[in-house]
Amino acid sequence: MAAMSGQVWVSLTSLGGVALGGMLSYLVQHRTQLSAERAEQHRQQSALSEARRAERLALLEKFVEVAAEAERSAFSRPSEFDDTHPWHLKTQDVMNRLWVTERLIRILFPLPVHDAARAYFLDLNRTVWEGLPDGESVRDHLEDNRLAFLDAARAAMG
Repeated sequence: MAAMSGQVWVSLTSLGGVALGGMLSYLVQHRTQLSAERAEQHRQQSALSEARRAERLALLEKFVEVAAEAERSAFSRPSEFDDTHPWHLKTQDVMNRLWVTERLIRILFPLPVHDAARAYFLDLNRTVWEGLPDGESVRDHLEDNRLAFLDAARAAMG
């Protein structure tokens, strides 16, 4: 009977060891899975952030490019033109693209960046279509709003 009692204890101890080992193995696997999920979530978040940054940079580049075209239109503004004048037709297209790009900035950037882009757009639009008084420089007139926009964009991009 004592031999049988010893065998029972050995069997119970062995069973307890298997149960403890199985539980520890489960905990390690569970922790490893949680860690892998967190790492994957972090990787996805980083990829999304980088994609958004690239999208914002592309939009800034497009806005600056189209605004430069609009400024060139302001520099070359004829003293008189009508709706069929080649300058008007080309400039209308440029200003439409600038308007769309400015609206996209509102979607992708914080409001201070859009507010600065909007002020620059409105000033540029007025300069293109209404002109400036004689002796006033287009570049100097637009400089403050242009720089305010660029500074706001730089701050938003970090």
